[in-house]
Amino acid sequence: MGKSIKKNYFYNLLYQIFAMIIPLITVPYVSRILGAKGIGIFGYTTSITTYFILLGTIGIATYGQREIAYVQNDVKKRSQVFWELFILRLITILTSTFIYFMLFGISGKYVIYYRILLFEIFAYIFDFSWFYQGIEDFKKVSLRNIFVKLILLFATFIFVKTKNDVWIYVLIYMLSILIGNLSLCINLNKYITKPNKLNIKKHLKPVLLLFLPQIAIQVYTVLDKTMLGWLLTDISNVGYYEQAQKMVKLSLAVITTFGTVMMPRIANIHSTGNKEELKKSIFKSFKFVWFLGLPIMLGLIAISNNFVPIFYGKGFDQVAVLIKLFAPLVLIIGFANVVGVQYLIAISKQNYYTVAVVTSAIVNVVLNFILIPNLKAIGASIASVVAELIGLIIEIYFIHKIFDLKKIIKSSNKYLLSSLIMFIVCLIISLLPFKAIYLLLLQISLGVFVYFIMLILLKEEFIYNFLVNLKKKVIK
Repeated sequence: MGKSIKKNYFYNLLYQIFAMIIPLITVPYVSRILGAKGIGIFGYTTSITTYFILLGTIGIATYGQREIAYVQNDVKKRSQVFWELFILRLITILTSTFIYFMLFGISGKYVIYYRILLFEIFAYIFDFSWFYQGIEDFKKVSLRNIFVKLILLFATFIFVKTKNDVWIYVLIYMLSILIGNLSLCINLNKYITKPNKLNIKKHLKPVLLLFLPQIAIQVYTVLDKTMLGWLLTDISNVGYYEQAQKMVKLSLAVITTFGTVMMPRIANIHSTGNKEELKKSIFKSFKFVWFLGLPIMLGLIAISNNFVPIFYGKGFDQVAVLIKLFAPLVLIIGFANVVGVQYLIAISKQNYYTVAVVTSAIVNVVLNFILIPNLKAIGASIASVVAELIGLIIEIYFIHKIFDLKKIIKSSNKYLLSSLIMFIVCLIISLLPFKAIYLLLLQISLGVFVYFIMLILLKEEFIYNFLVNLKKKVIK
């Protein structure tokens, strides 16, 4: 089961790149067809459904990935863990589906959408991505996810034609998830055997301990949209927020992909007791966040004014402001992923992680009530950034005696200098008297070029090692 981190990262990155390209194709089309109101309805109803998915999965995805990673090389033990967690999840998801139907599936304003999304909750019975990630087989999960995105892409263009087709878009969204999850059942029997006597009860406490932070995370990732729908009469604000948040999180995905790959590997290293190797791995993760996070954050701020009107069309001007506000989340969530998921959860210190995310959730709710009535989507954006930052500060406090924070901060020097020069170049380009589309293309292409040229000149480690290895392969 000794999978290469580079290979797993490649497959996961391949999916994330694919996941970024698909919205670049579909979002402009969907935004123009459904409008801010239609996108708002989609964002609001799916945010409600997310709570019941969370209730049904009760933190098993993160817990299961870690537990499988601990025993990934023992067929009997990993099979035992798989079946125990599968049955536990089956019970909780069926319970959650029933509660959801009784509350939202019988009658109400958006009942047609809720009835469709009922099957999204049910689909998570067959989501075995946590198992494949635990055994560090990211190829199957990534190919499954690409398959899902392709279904969503083609079906959207074929069937979504008017502003009244919101229900069709929701149906396509649900079916893509259901079909994708079912695809993970294929050949699963090659990795597991029949279990011995099951002991589901032993997993309840650790699962519930991880369930609490999962609830808190959803508070400041989904509740913003829900509260915008509750507190404001104009549901278009949910649409603005949804699109801005989606774009920033798509950019962030390139960074968190590395974290997804590293978590089971670090958990496995922890199980061997090799503390020095564990510290080296975490430090590399910190550097990786600097490497991609800084240019992505500043790049989003620099291009948002040109990007939004081209990408979303008329009626979405406020999204540019929201993207600028959301941009710091690229760095904040990137580091929180390293400290919280890659380290604290991997070494079974989820109680520290729980304190951080629960505190963030409380801050987020309070700030939402204060800021949303007057600032609307802008208020929700500010609340999210502040909440995430507070959570990161708490996590850093818990690890500051274990890791050399000065060394971590100092490792950003080359990335910060290169990113600032790239940012200045992008701002200068925005002043040129060209059409918006040409300015945007010039900003992106020259921005990327300047950033990497600067890193080459500064002999940055990641780039330098890549060029050295490439040179060796060419010479061979």
